[in-house]
Amino acid sequence: MSLPRRKILAMKKVVALIVIINFIFGIIGVTVNINEIARADNIIEKDRLQTIKEKGTINVAAASSDPPFYFLDVNTQKVRGIDGDIINEISNRLKINKVDFKSTVFSELLQRLKTDENIDIASGGMYITPEREKEVSFTQPLYKETETIIVPKASKINFKDDLKNAIVGVEKGTTYVELAQRWKTVGLIKDIEIFESISELLNSINNGKIDAGIADSLVIKNTLKNHTNLFLRTLVDYVPELIGNIGIAVRKNDNTLLNALNEKIDEMKADGTLYAILKENGLDKDNIV
Repeated sequence: MSLPRRKILAMKKVVALIVIINFIFGIIGVTVNINEIARADNIIEKDRLQTIKEKGTINVAAASSDPPFYFLDVNTQKVRGIDGDIINEISNRLKINKVDFKSTVFSELLQRLKTDENIDIASGGMYITPEREKEVSFTQPLYKETETIIVPKASKINFKDDLKNAIVGVEKGTTYVELAQRWKTVGLIKDIEIFESISELLNSINNGKIDAGIADSLVIKNTLKNHTNLFLRTLVDYVPELIGNIGIAVRKNDNTLLNALNEKIDEMKADGTLYAILKENGLDKDNIV
């Protein structure tokens, strides 16, 4: 027995209405999920700083093999240095009881920060660059740094123009790799060799395996001062091309931690503590941001 036409139309309308309602609820459900995800992200942002304070320790991926950014004070057995002293002071002001510096080679600092959940921040004379800011966030600048050119003391290389036939070394992961590549492209140097650490780079120059190197001026100044056995010197008349700002790296979503670090850095700049730390570690007005 067939249904009347009017009932059939009514049933079709009911079915259509049900479809529309399900569609609307589906949209609402997606919206709710998106909001829940956003809320979860905010919780993660807050949890990083909150977790650090609860456990009383901040874990730092530190380029500890590169003094003067970090070094072990033999008298106190505590990690000090430019970045070490700054982070220790920030932690004190945040009422964090302990700073645990995790030794990491410079080229792996950002990778460790991004992949090791136990690491909270990364630091070690690291330039704030657009390329790095795609991966992580940085605090406001702490101080300025430049590069220098290192050669053997007996080298005939005295000016930048003398590098045309030179093999020049750089440390892996530094901004000086790109600088050396640009020089090679335009014929300012003969070739490039990349080293895992600054010590390997300096030893290769010292032993005559390469002709010159590009490195942090602060690192080289400190090294030549404390290791007089190295038969090395810098180019006195060289004008640096990379004057970079140094900062502390945090994960992209750790906004509350980033804000807390910046707040304490502002305080340290305002009361003169940051300048005192830089001066104590051998920096001068040219390094002030």
